[in-house]
Amino acid sequence: MARVTVEDCIDKVENRFDLVLLASHRARMISSGSQITLDRDNDKNPVVALREIAETTVSPGDLKEDLIHTLQKYVEVDEPEPEVPLIGASAGAGVDSDDTEVTADRMTEEELLKGLEGLTPPEEQPEDEAE
Repeated sequence: MARVTVEDCIDKVENRFDLVLLASHRARMISSGSQITLDRDNDKNPVVALREIAETTVSPGDLKEDLIHTLQKYVEVDEPEPEVPLIGASAGAGVDSDDTEVTADRMTEEELLKGLEGLTPPEEQPEDEAE
């Protein structure tokens, strides 16, 4: 069987750098005992990894996710947010379902312009004439 080349894999992984990263990660996985999906044919682990990528017996997307997972030092854990009491609710009273509704007042463009016209400009500060 002919040796696999980068050109055989480039249609599966467009970027050659990404291909090298994925193939080397898969070769390390094989070295650590992961099951191979093809016959070895006296090939070394990097060649087996490239052949697996070329014949799509392993998904490049799954390899990429696994590579990212192995490189992560800190994993974010989604924790539930603590319940915060509503403002204005008395300490001993329960909250009714009607109290949790939020209403928003709508303002038309004309009302906004009238409101802006009623505002007075800030007073101008006298400039220091100390020269």
